[in-house]
Amino acid sequence: MSYLLYSQAEQLKLHEPVPVTLHPAAVYLSSLSEGSRRTMLSSLNAIAHLLTEGECDAFALDWSKLRYHHTAAVRTALKQRLAPTTTNKMLVALRQVLTVAYRLDLIEASDYHKAVDISNVKGTGQLRGRALTTDEIKSLIDCCYEKGNEIALRDAAVIAILRCGGIRRQEMVRLELDDLDIITGELAIRRGKGGKFRLVYLTRDAIATIEDWLEVRGDAPGALICPVNKGGKVTLRHFAEDGDGIYKLVKARAISAGVKHFSPHDFRRTFCSDLLEFGEDVFTVQELAGHASPATTAKYDRRGEGRKRRAVKRLKFR
Repeated sequence: MSYLLYSQAEQLKLHEPVPVTLHPAAVYLSSLSEGSRRTMLSSLNAIAHLLTEGECDAFALDWSKLRYHHTAAVRTALKQRLAPTTTNKMLVALRQVLTVAYRLDLIEASDYHKAVDISNVKGTGQLRGRALTTDEIKSLIDCCYEKGNEIALRDAAVIAILRCGGIRRQEMVRLELDDLDIITGELAIRRGKGGKFRLVYLTRDAIATIEDWLEVRGDAPGALICPVNKGGKVTLRHFAEDGDGIYKLVKARAISAGVKHFSPHDFRRTFCSDLLEFGEDVFTVQELAGHASPATTAKYDRRGEGRKRRAVKRLKFR
């Protein structure tokens, strides 16, 4: 395996600069939204590193030189190292770049069709992530209010929005103060996944929690959720676009509250599961979550076997 991937590293390198308009990876990435661009660039860099033993990144690799034996070997290597979902996401990026190379007349049709003829990796059927319980969410909020300082009040607001709005962490860091209507509870997501706009609606309890944070933050225009230093000083700027700051914030609160590990995205799973449990139809939940398809929303359902048992009990027999 290693010989197959690495022995031709020198041949796969670009040996002279290529205009970005003719570079398959650059052209492909330019077609994506900002968030997707970061994700797929990371995938392409990983594939390039794999093919050249770390010598090339996505822009130093000559993608037009890839053939079926390269792509098949990449699939095998990724399958051995990563989860099926991650592997398949990276294979999508690989196929898309090769498609751009073909459209730019950089690769022959027969070579292209063979190179992209690699199947996705089958999953185990095990659902990713989990839903949080009501007690866990209460513990997180209680932990914040027990501290009661500026950082804790900000974190409580973050948890309230994630739990009641079901938004992505990348959407969280883009929020502006003006995106929130305190009176109606409307929260405008102006740049959701794929650049789409949507409205979510927060409960009165969530709004009250956010208002506690706003007393600290103030009413100046700017980021709704801001960094706060250890001295309690609020800096009116956004967290980094990748949402890593939100991930770290939630992880730290989970540890403090003694709550089993979860990710910010698990709030979305909880949001969707709870709304479905309350009897909302999947299309309404899809719109609130900003999913492209109700099939995606269905994958977020973490109600488990209890839902099936309750459904069967409704059947009439005699």
